[in-house]
Amino acid sequence: MANKILIVEDNPMNRRLIGDILKYYAYEILEAENGEEGLRMAKEQKPDLILMDIQLPVMNGYDAIKILKSALETKHIKIIAVTSFAMAGDMRKALEIGADNFISKPINTKELPKVVEKLLGS
Repeated sequence: MANKILIVEDNPMNRRLIGDILKYYAYEILEAENGEEGLRMAKEQKPDLILMDIQLPVMNGYDAIKILKSALETKHIKIIAVTSFAMAGDMRKALEIGADNFISKPINTKELPKVVEKLLGS
């Protein structure tokens, strides 16, 4: 059975790019457009991994990560924080609140599958 990955990203072009890359590697893809929708889908769908954009409408990625990592039902889900604001402080903050890894935009299409594979151990 394919690992399930939830992409939480408000930009449809970024969602499609990330989704297409990961589908190529046979991952099952779920999509959410904001942090609140991402939380709901994570609880309902129980993905193996979440790619969480930080700058999101309704609820930002930092808040969504905190909630996911503090809830018993979702704290085990691996999370990669994704942002175009790749400052050292952003990376540190994302990791401190519970993200398992961090990648910056623009997405490196060769690195993304390697990071995902490493986190999922597949």
